[in-house]
Amino acid sequence: MRGFLLVFLLLGAAEIGVFVWAGGLIGPWWVVGLILLTGLAGITLAKKEGVETLYRAQRAINNGQVPTREIIDGICIFVGGVFLLSPGFITDIMGFILVLPWTRRVVKPFLLILFKKLLDKKTITFRRF
Repeated sequence: MRGFLLVFLLLGAAEIGVFVWAGGLIGPWWVVGLILLTGLAGITLAKKEGVETLYRAQRAINNGQVPTREIIDGICIFVGGVFLLSPGFITDIMGFILVLPWTRRVVKPFLLILFKKLLDKKTITFRRF
């Protein structure tokens, strides 16, 4: 929990630093405009990718398959959408990496390894009801 708090504080400080740097470079109103533009574009893209992932999951279920890839995609899209909603250029980059399908393919194997480690440590519990 302390690590999460430290990352959260450092990310906020880094975002403020990037805002000040970009504001000095292109002007404060352009920075505000870019933040709004990336937020709108990101949410639109996240919605499109989320709907496509939902349809793929429904097709997999209808074919009698477990939609494991689609679940991982959905988690990535959701977290990426949250990053894109938060103001900042660093979080926007992380959000676009998680939302765009070709960059998400690079991230998914690492997430699968992370989830497997968390399951093995019993940090995440999986139960069938």
